[in-house]
Amino acid sequence: MVGFDLDLTLVDSRPGVAAVLRELNVRTGASVDVDLVISRLGPPLRVELANWFPTHQVDDAVALYRSLYPQLAVARSPALPGAHEAVAAARADGGVAVVISAKIAPLVQLHLDHLGLTVDAVAGDRFGDGKSQAMADHGVRAYVGDHVADMAAAQAAGALGIGVATGPCTANELRGAGATVVLPGLVDLPGWLIRG
Repeated sequence: MVGFDLDLTLVDSRPGVAAVLRELNVRTGASVDVDLVISRLGPPLRVELANWFPTHQVDDAVALYRSLYPQLAVARSPALPGAHEAVAAARADGGVAVVISAKIAPLVQLHLDHLGLTVDAVAGDRFGDGKSQAMADHGVRAYVGDHVADMAAAQAAGALGIGVATGPCTANELRGAGATVVLPGLVDLPGWLIRG
C-alpha cells in the first residue's frame, strides 16, 4: 500500500491555487500575497487563510475559496512528471494506491478525474496527525510527499517516508523530517519501488 500527497507531489496545483487566490482577493478586498502562499503550499487552507483574514471571516473565506476552486483551479493544474507512472507502479501486482491530502476529498477527486489518475481511495482534509491516522486506517506502508509535515506524518504512522523534492521543502529538510529516501521527483519512484 502506497500513499501519495496531492499538491506538489502528484499535481502542480500552484497555477490553479494562484488563480483562486487572485479571485478571492477581488471578491473580498483581501490582500493575500499570492506568490508567498504558493511558495509554501502544504498546510491546510484554513491555516493559510487565517494569515490573511480576521478570525471571524476565515470560515467564509474558506467556503468562497472552495466554491471557486473547481472552475478556476482544476484545469490549470497539470500532473507532475511521472505522476501517472508512479501511481501505476504503486498499483502493479495487486498493490494499492491511496491519496491522503490536506485538500478536501471532493477537490482531490476532481483533480484525479481531470488528469485520469486512478487510485483506490482518497482521504481528504488530513494534515499532521490526521495524515498519520489515515495512513494507519488504510494500511499505508510508504507515503510519498513533498513537505516536511508529510515525512513527519509517515514516521509517526510507522510508514516509510518517500520525499520528492518538487515542493517547498529541500531534500535536506525532507531528510531532516524523517524521509527514508528523497527523490528528485516521481519519475524516479517506479524504479525505487522495484528496488525497495
